[in-house]
Amino acid sequence: MTEQEILQLIRKQKTYYYSGATLPISKRLSALKKLQVSIKNHKEDIHRALFQDLGKSCFESYMCETGLTLSELSYMIRHLRGFAKDKRVPTPLSQFPSRSVRKPSPYGTVLVMSPWNYPFLLSMEPLIDALAAGNTVILKPSAYSLHTSLIIEHIIRECFDPSYVAVITGGHNENAALLNQHFDYIFFTGSQHVGKEVLKKASIFLTPVTLELGGKSPCIVDETADLKLAAKRIVFGKFLNCGQTCVAPDYIYCNKKVKDQLIRQLILQIQKQFSEQPLKNTNYGKIINKKHFERILNLIEPSKIIYGGESDPATLKIAPSIMDSVTFEDPIMQEEIFGPVLPVLTYESMDQAIHRLHSMPHPLALYIFTSSKESAHRVFSHVGFGGGCVNDVVIHLATSEMGFGGFGESGMGSYHGKAGFDTFTHYKSIVNKKTWLDLPMRYQPYTSLHKKIIRMFLK
Repeated sequence: MTEQEILQLIRKQKTYYYSGATLPISKRLSALKKLQVSIKNHKEDIHRALFQDLGKSCFESYMCETGLTLSELSYMIRHLRGFAKDKRVPTPLSQFPSRSVRKPSPYGTVLVMSPWNYPFLLSMEPLIDALAAGNTVILKPSAYSLHTSLIIEHIIRECFDPSYVAVITGGHNENAALLNQHFDYIFFTGSQHVGKEVLKKASIFLTPVTLELGGKSPCIVDETADLKLAAKRIVFGKFLNCGQTCVAPDYIYCNKKVKDQLIRQLILQIQKQFSEQPLKNTNYGKIINKKHFERILNLIEPSKIIYGGESDPATLKIAPSIMDSVTFEDPIMQEEIFGPVLPVLTYESMDQAIHRLHSMPHPLALYIFTSSKESAHRVFSHVGFGGGCVNDVVIHLATSEMGFGGFGESGMGSYHGKAGFDTFTHYKSIVNKKTWLDLPMRYQPYTSLHKKIIRMFLK
């Protein structure tokens, strides 16, 4: 799509929005229910596309993509009427007689730019939240996950007129053309590098943004942890989607006393969950493309691989791998891995661990495995991050009851459930002043009596 065509589409959406068509709650519910039916009808097509793009099994595709999407839809359909109501708030006595409300209102025409690693979920969830809030939406899925982008485009065309919701496929040229336009809100999920460019472009029009980025999410394991359970859950979260998960544990940061035992348990769990020949496991996916396949391999220092390390360029698969004797200065610790390689680093005291984490960019997620409530409290209180878990990984994003988002270098803003509705909503503060009484104290000429009255109310 050319830049001129994109501009025309945006104008159509703005015209549709200003007609008021998206404002009725009944319209929003109808849109969400229509999307819900279409996703259910195309479930097999979605899963087939996800397999083509990322090698995801049907089970993983439903658990991590379509199932979570349908869950968000169900949640929003149930709660939308409550979310969209005007909220009465107390009015100061000095404003008597009046009524004060916060009125939830859509931004207008919004742009949603989604990534390739969970291409269906991370396209649909912000779309759901934006529609619930009453916006029109232009959705730009990733060019890397082409098959999933095409089924998304088909579903959206089946459900909506382009003046309401439209999908724009393509790559860099389309992204650049979109970011040159004036949207009322931009929601971006992707890398920090591209996120900075999105923020730069949005600043031209002072467009508000949500940035869902990434970072090196640590997984702390202290000396009190249940190591067998920790290994089981870490292996699941790290190697889910072949490590191509923004909240995957990027590295393990464990007490040096338990490192050797933990590594033994990690190896056992890899073998148990993925077999001793994971590259032949049909339920184990692949790296998205050759570029990222080679990038991950270039981060690996072969001499530090203690398990795994095998790869197959023909299938773009890299086996679940563990690296030991890693330092914070190693190449693999200089960027988000976003692949199935797990470095293990050690600390001697929790104070040392916290101090080190303070010196690093804020991660999207943080996990700690411990039996000590005090240790968990110290880490969560003193270290900045987006979200996390105690004695588990990644599951904090699988609920509509909590917002999900980054912090600092890992992003800004959040979504899911009420937080998602709020993200795509501007709250207007409105005072409805009655006419049957007009207190004179604010008007000139000011008197000593007025002064006393003002000071009585405002203190």
